[in-house]
Amino acid sequence: MRERSTTRRAALGFKPSLVLGLAALVSMAFAPDPSLERPSEGNFAAVQYPLGYVCYRASSPLTIDGRLDDTEWGAAEWTTDFVDIEGDSQPKPRFRTRAKMLWDDEHFYIAAELEEPHLWGTLTKRDSVIFHDNDFEVFIDPDGDNHQYYEIEINALNTVWDLLLVKPYRDGGPAVNGWNIAGLKSAVWLDGTLNDPSDRDRRWTLEMAIPWKALAECAGRTCPPSNGDQWRVNFSRVQWRLEVSEGAYRKVEGSKEDNWVWSPQGAIDMHRPEMWGYVQFSTHGPGADVFRRDPDEEVRKALMGVYHAQKARFSESGTYALKLEDLGEAGNHLFRFKDAEHQRTLDGFVARARGATGALWTVRSDSRLTGSP
Repeated sequence: MRERSTTRRAALGFKPSLVLGLAALVSMAFAPDPSLERPSEGNFAAVQYPLGYVCYRASSPLTIDGRLDDTEWGAAEWTTDFVDIEGDSQPKPRFRTRAKMLWDDEHFYIAAELEEPHLWGTLTKRDSVIFHDNDFEVFIDPDGDNHQYYEIEINALNTVWDLLLVKPYRDGGPAVNGWNIAGLKSAVWLDGTLNDPSDRDRRWTLEMAIPWKALAECAGRTCPPSNGDQWRVNFSRVQWRLEVSEGAYRKVEGSKEDNWVWSPQGAIDMHRPEMWGYVQFSTHGPGADVFRRDPDEEVRKALMGVYHAQKARFSESGTYALKLEDLGEAGNHLFRFKDAEHQRTLDGFVARARGATGALWTVRSDSRLTGSP
């Protein structure tokens, strides 16, 4: 078993309106706690391309009851089966997990099916640390800049934890637990009996309806999306090994959780938004469109390679490299792109390069990745 590399921090009670103005101060006050997080360097180059999914319009609003029996869900495609968070270098998950997505003018709909022989859940209070139970997790970064993204966790009891990340934990966070998704609808359906070790269960399914109005708060782009828009999205399943003691489930002592995901991260860390999948929204009916790969994915990947190389160098020497040439393969790879440049700044570094579309992409030392015409 492998230890989860990035846990969620003790969360804050700030409202979104305060987040942007106080982000720098809060990041200093709530710096990552080494006792909670043991970062995994991972193999960034091991995952060549994030996965993609075309999300079609629902013909009518969905009934959120967890059963996935709406006609609209029947026409929507499943994602590929989830894999280990690190990718194909690790064993295939023991249980199948997959998801579906739809949308309309009011909501982004998410459904999931989790094969589960032992239905179990303990947490009933909203905004509990849900991944201490088996759970399903949703991550959404609308503008794909690695900052100001959303996370939702849900367990088999339909207990929800929703939070806003100003930036990834690797860059100081913080997590804003006081942010809630107003109008969120969720439901769970159990194919078996919860917390009963005397029988063998089959699965649990879930549905979410996430209001665009809530996602618009920090989206940095139009909500609801337009035809062809692509958002960065990923899903994770946390699965604990259980045993039976005195007629009840309990975690196997000393075991670590499994982390199974839709689009692999290349490291045991869900908070690498650059590795999340692409969800392409379509105003058409199911099956009408083909997923378009981001033509600038290569330059984005190269810039994040520089970011990771710089962070590794800083971890070893306490300073960032002055020149791309000092970063070895990551620096040399960026030189393959037009207008590649790098600057060390007073508080970190900035690297830039031009992508296939002609956009100039920039990554900062806090991992914010943006493109401009």
